[in-house]
Amino acid sequence: MDADVIVVGSGISGGWAAKELTERGFSVLLLERGRQIDPASDYVTEHLPPHDLPFRGFGDRQRYARDYQVQSLMAGLSEANAHWFVNDTQNPYESPTDAPFAWIRGYHLGGRSITWGRASFRLAPLNFAEAGRDGHGIAWPIGYEDLAPWYAHVERFIGVNGDADGIPSLPDGEFMPPHGMNCVEEHLKAAVSARFSGRPVINERSAVLTRPIGDRQPCHYCGPCIRGCSTGSYFSSESSTLPAARATGRLKVMTDVIVDSLVYDPAAKRASGVRIIDAGRRTSATVSARVIFLNASTLGTTQILLNSLDRESGRSFANRSDALGRYLMDHVMGPFGIGTIAGFTDRLPMGNRPSGIYIPRFQNLSGSDRPFRRGYGYQGSASRQMWSRAGDDNDIGLALKRRLRQPGPWQLFIGAMGECMPYADNRVTLSSRTDSWGRRQLHVAFSWRANELAMAADMAKEAKAMLEAAGAHDVVVGDALGPGGLAIHEMGTARMGSDPAQAVLNARNQCHDAANVFVTDGACMPASAAQNPSLTYMALTARAAAFAADQMKTGVL
Repeated sequence: MDADVIVVGSGISGGWAAKELTERGFSVLLLERGRQIDPASDYVTEHLPPHDLPFRGFGDRQRYARDYQVQSLMAGLSEANAHWFVNDTQNPYESPTDAPFAWIRGYHLGGRSITWGRASFRLAPLNFAEAGRDGHGIAWPIGYEDLAPWYAHVERFIGVNGDADGIPSLPDGEFMPPHGMNCVEEHLKAAVSARFSGRPVINERSAVLTRPIGDRQPCHYCGPCIRGCSTGSYFSSESSTLPAARATGRLKVMTDVIVDSLVYDPAAKRASGVRIIDAGRRTSATVSARVIFLNASTLGTTQILLNSLDRESGRSFANRSDALGRYLMDHVMGPFGIGTIAGFTDRLPMGNRPSGIYIPRFQNLSGSDRPFRRGYGYQGSASRQMWSRAGDDNDIGLALKRRLRQPGPWQLFIGAMGECMPYADNRVTLSSRTDSWGRRQLHVAFSWRANELAMAADMAKEAKAMLEAAGAHDVVVGDALGPGGLAIHEMGTARMGSDPAQAVLNARNQCHDAANVFVTDGACMPASAAQNPSLTYMALTARAAAFAADQMKTGVL
């Protein structure tokens, strides 16, 4: 046996599995398909100004078109951070040409925890209850009370800043002081409060330190968070969970290894190990453990499970329910509002604040008051236009220079993010095509439906109403939805549920047909809610790891 536990994936949830299990006394073999990195030496562009980059920050457009066809759909990709995203040509998958799905990925130690947006919200009791109540999807097998202590456990360790706002649809947590709003955001807050009932504008809750935790230092407002943070000011596996796991002396990490499938014993109804492929040499091997945690990201985990066949049935051992791969969700994202706010020209933002404002869900909280199910929230911020507005007018030469010596007016942006419903035919399957390592590629079929389109229209309408309530002029709104995947919150393809005929996992995130296999990344989610999901992944992982540790100690696993 190579370890007590194998953890597949080193991102947000995989790092938590490694930390919790090693701290509870078990040896962990962490498998990462990407390269080894060290924050001390590999955050190479963290503070580089544009003039020190080969293409001055604009990037090699020919290279993007050739190798980053999907990754470049994400607005945050840039010359300074492209090395944190996969080469699409080398990592192919399929989706229909008339309904493309954008699979945004990063293959390296720490995964997408290095580039995530850091918004950290709890799900509410309402979110756990809705699916079972309205019949769209299946009921969560757990409730808020089951996860609340694990939310607190995670928040205390990673460091989440925010306020105790007392909002039932967005439970409070264990918070550091918030970064705070600027003057125009405070103006929006007052205007929305005066115009709309039950629609608070609050500080975004964000996993960025405002007080030190151990060796991690408070944010110094440098700005380019998506390049990596050498001070550990924002939470990532590299700054927090993996160092904690290493400190136990019970963690072994293998990088550049691709997990092909699990070795399943139908007689014992358990997995005995993991088949791996060396990414460089393309040699195969098998590693073994008592317990396996799959945290390879929603689609990565599902690909592994789909490829893990039961010899007797010829299908995946985890797919007795036919739910594996189905019910793919991503947050409804794209609709926005932006407007110019007059005044406040005697004030300037200070530094590059790593968080903004949040307007929690205010629709369908008790019954149905909108022409769609569930709801959405807004994230946003206010800022002053700077030199990049140079092309907004016809000035040239001296007139242009004089105009740009002073900052422009304030602009206020709010972008919506809403709940996607689970549909059985939004699914991933295995293609007949293979990748460079001989693994069958994923085929991803995903489309937005009437509920999401109605939600998107409402998102734009309400954004306009709130901006106008704040006195904004030149308001522009949009209600278009881009391809699924661009929220980078894909989830749901190995969902939790009490009934093995409907779900892949039970209430403890164990596979119904293999009790020693746990899935705690986004694949496990039976519903998406409107909130950013990463905090929930971490809490579910910590809860499942504690349970697995107890089961191993008593000899059940």
